[in-house]
Amino acid sequence: MTDSRFFVIMKFTGMGDVSMSDWITVVDDDTSNLRMASHILSGERLRVSCLRSGEELLKFLESNRPDLILLDIHMPGLSGFETLERIRAEKELSDIPVIFLTADDDTDTETKGLSVGAMDFVKKPFVPEVLLLRVRHTIDLIRLQGDLSREVEQKTSELLQEHEKNERMSLQIVLALASAIDAKDTYTNGHSSRVADYSKMLARKAGYGEKELEEIYIMGLLHDVGKIGIPDVIINKPARLTEEEYDVIKNHPVMGARILKNITEFPKLVTGARWHHERYDGMGYPDGLKGEDIPIEARIIAVADAYDAMTSRRSYRDILPQAQVRNEILTGKASQFDPYFADLMLTMIDADPDYLMRER
Repeated sequence: MTDSRFFVIMKFTGMGDVSMSDWITVVDDDTSNLRMASHILSGERLRVSCLRSGEELLKFLESNRPDLILLDIHMPGLSGFETLERIRAEKELSDIPVIFLTADDDTDTETKGLSVGAMDFVKKPFVPEVLLLRVRHTIDLIRLQGDLSREVEQKTSELLQEHEKNERMSLQIVLALASAIDAKDTYTNGHSSRVADYSKMLARKAGYGEKELEEIYIMGLLHDVGKIGIPDVIINKPARLTEEEYDVIKNHPVMGARILKNITEFPKLVTGARWHHERYDGMGYPDGLKGEDIPIEARIIAVADAYDAMTSRRSYRDILPQAQVRNEILTGKASQFDPYFADLMLTMIDADPDYLMRER
């Protein structure tokens, strides 16, 4: 055999755990070792390729991918250690298992071999039973790792699909509840969805991540959930509310928080429901919180809620002109609204010359 060529030997006999699809590449500068290894392995239904140097192996791997490499440590040119280091440096080749072939019998060789990524060692001269045992063990291990990896991947995919399904179902339930809330008020149909949309838009402008955006969207959808406990005759009263009736309406944030506090996996839901009517100057309700003592999500929803109230129809008026809405937001800056989020809303209004952000 010349230095620039490799030979392939294939035979068929019975071997329980390996098959003809298992491909072993043996690399050794000693022709007698190659012939011995190929004779032992090809007799066990293994496909065997033989090479005589690390350089030949690297060239061979450019267009071939064996299942296992048996690699001599001491060879002219590239040593086995250097060859394996180069293999591990290539992303496409880094997971090919390698067993070192060596006549050395010292712990330093084994330590260095394991450190560069060898899976096992076979001593030379070969003992056929030992060589087959190490090869069979490595092939079985790699196959098991592959099976486990595929199983984990499949289970992970199934869990993600189930999680996504549950998330879709949860969102559908929340949307249905938001629709039920809005249905109580003849004049604010779609209010919860619009507040959720505007809140998410404000949060995106503030640089929130996707998870936070989804959270504030859900909080916006359910910010008025407490209205479920308000009598319809008060919510839909076309005339001005009495002081007593207004006090009942003002209780809906507390009622909403009471409803949502039982959802322990999403404790922030309470935030939007309870504090979206607080004012930046401390004159809001139900707790009279002021400035940054008001949770930031509630400050965002407060701006979105007020904006939608002005840009949707009421029993006593039509949608307000955009210029008037803008002026109200500007006037309420730092008194009713957090100035930062008021400015973001003003930016959104200025970017909407056709006045599309309103009830349809």
